[in-house]
Amino acid sequence: MDWDNLRYFLELARAGRLTAAARRLGVDHTTVARRVQALEKALDRQLFIRAKAGYRLSEAGRELLAQAEAMESAVASIEQPSLSADRLSGQVRIGATEGYGTLMLAGHLASLTRSYPHLGVDLLAVPRSVRLARNEADIVITLERPERGPYVITKLTDYVLRLYASEAYLASHPPIRSREDLGEHVFVSYIEDLLYSKELFYLDEIVRPRQHSLRSTSILAQQEAVAAGAGLAILPAFAARREPLLKGVLVDEIEFTRTFWMLMPVENKDLARMRVCWDFLREVAASSHDLMMGRA
Repeated sequence: MDWDNLRYFLELARAGRLTAAARRLGVDHTTVARRVQALEKALDRQLFIRAKAGYRLSEAGRELLAQAEAMESAVASIEQPSLSADRLSGQVRIGATEGYGTLMLAGHLASLTRSYPHLGVDLLAVPRSVRLARNEADIVITLERPERGPYVITKLTDYVLRLYASEAYLASHPPIRSREDLGEHVFVSYIEDLLYSKELFYLDEIVRPRQHSLRSTSILAQQEAVAAGAGLAILPAFAARREPLLKGVLVDEIEFTRTFWMLMPVENKDLARMRVCWDFLREVAASSHDLMMGRA
């Protein structure tokens, strides 16, 4: 079997269109079509279903894709010292919590895609758990470490949360000198029956609020509401530092530490594009440690 034909197959499978695959490979689109047809003839199988919207993998194509990616990874392991940015291609979907994905990863991932122009990244930054078991993503950053499963797992980073309010709110409400004073105030928080992780149950550790002025599934929505004077809220320090209207409350008394875990399916660990993204995310976390711990 001609490995070059498999390379053309991989690019077309990832791009979905002849012109996009040809652009990545630096050839004419007719060359891509000819190479894929040669591979189909050699295997005596139809690998793609051709439609107006592009090329979609057939059942035989999906089976070959896993084998071809394993071969690609083996070649990449041998050539690792000389693996160039132009040769790394494909799509990687990363799932993360809304705050971390939006505020910490999005900008860094832009630099990653500039370094690897043929690498495509999907970022799922959502206020819920992204599940590997449902094939929602290739790499997931989550608050809870799975107890079992065929995953590669690493501790990505700790981060701290503190109590915040706007200066305008604090100026127009009773002073807060101790935890006992919190009972006189209103809070912004999560909708408890929609919490997606037990790690987000922390407000009850400091106070049982008499009133919530606003509740939301979104941590970014909570932060916006607090900045607008809606009340007090526990927010990640790495997020709150971006909002100049916020002020820490009882900073010497109230602080929570949580952990982000990163995982991916074991079968992805040897794919070159997964390794590059995995290592990049670890580097971002390491370089942002002081910021995540509220020390920046």
